[in-house]
Amino acid sequence: MKTFLDWSAYDTYGIGDAYSGIPATGGNYAKAVAVCMHSRDCQNTGKGVMCPSYRITGDRKHSTEARVAAFKAALNDGAGEGAFADPRLDEAMDLCVSCKACKKECPSAVDMTLIKTEYLAQRHEIAGVPLRTRLFGGVPEWTGRYRALMRFAIRLRNSFGPIAKLVEKWLGVTARRPIPEPAPKAFAWTTPARRETGARGEVILFVDTFCHHFDPHVAEAAVSVLEYAGYRVRVAKPAATDAEPERPLCCGRTYLTTGMVEKARGEAKRVLAAFRDEIVAQTPIIGLEPSCLLSLRDELYSLGLGQEVGDLGKQLYLLEEFLSREYQNNGLRLELKPLNLPKALVHGHCHQKAFGAMKAMRKVLGWIPGFSFDVVETSCCGMAGSFGLEAEHYEASMRMAELSLLPAVRASAADTPLIANGFSCRHQIEHGSGRRAKHIALLLRDALVAN
Repeated sequence: MKTFLDWSAYDTYGIGDAYSGIPATGGNYAKAVAVCMHSRDCQNTGKGVMCPSYRITGDRKHSTEARVAAFKAALNDGAGEGAFADPRLDEAMDLCVSCKACKKECPSAVDMTLIKTEYLAQRHEIAGVPLRTRLFGGVPEWTGRYRALMRFAIRLRNSFGPIAKLVEKWLGVTARRPIPEPAPKAFAWTTPARRETGARGEVILFVDTFCHHFDPHVAEAAVSVLEYAGYRVRVAKPAATDAEPERPLCCGRTYLTTGMVEKARGEAKRVLAAFRDEIVAQTPIIGLEPSCLLSLRDELYSLGLGQEVGDLGKQLYLLEEFLSREYQNNGLRLELKPLNLPKALVHGHCHQKAFGAMKAMRKVLGWIPGFSFDVVETSCCGMAGSFGLEAEHYEASMRMAELSLLPAVRASAADTPLIANGFSCRHQIEHGSGRRAKHIALLLRDALVAN
């Protein structure tokens, strides 16, 4: 069976294991599906993230285990690629938010996010890519080429309810919440490094699509923090041979989650070409948006681009991960001042939790003198990229947020600082509570003694 992702990592899976039935068709993809051992951890409702859709419905059919069962049944029918037209898969995958929790919290490490990407790519091959999917998946392309037009169109839609309702009827984009608007000015990514030298060496800042076009102040704050810490900061730029040298680099995450695999592969190739020298030099590469940076570190391998992917992954860090590592291994000590703020609430992005990055978040926040905080025990915030913007999923999105995140925010005092590194998480919090959360880069920038 032709697959769009590289499933060769599963080639030896099932040898000597007590598998509960690898489907007869589907090759290594079928093996990836069959890693489920029916532990039913995905049907827990206590601590952890998995599985958001089961948590809000209480219905087993919306759990990871049931999704696996649906794929097994479809692949066992022997229809090859045609198995992906099975309506059972549409129903099973409807509420999957690609949170990555199953990869960490499932004892068998079922990677439903990649399983879903392959499923969507196969569906697109059969039925074509819907217009809404092309719009959501293509955010890096549209903002890179038509940013001013996008900003105007989104502001118009957000300002007039009748237009929002027309868009919902036409595209299925819910009229019940605003679409994030690009900032008035994008991040000035072509500006040379402000420091020619850095006592602690050089780092590369990977500014993702969302920080570049929507929250440039987050990237600017990160530059200030890293420079204050003694690093020379270079912003990642396309290679000289890039076909689109004027368009910033992109991790390809929006394309992967919408099943547009070839587009994602194209973005990944741009990233690898841009970082080829950095891979050789082992220069640290720092990202700000959890889903973007961790996609580069985890999901790039599925695109079959060779050994460089693994080498690159060893140099990729979220801002807080890098600072924590430098503190522990290389003697970094940031001189920070008290902020005199009330006790804060911290919400971790699903991918931060899935990849164990919350420990670094806690450590770095603890450097701010007198700063105290609680990490809210949450599952997925429910926004999950475009999921919360889809009209048919709006209610499910808000129910996920109401499990614990929004009640915790509302129960806190109005002046309680809210911290969330995820772009989608911050928008969900603002939509559901009317309050704004900050990225950790902004908090650290405010705490610099120089400010």
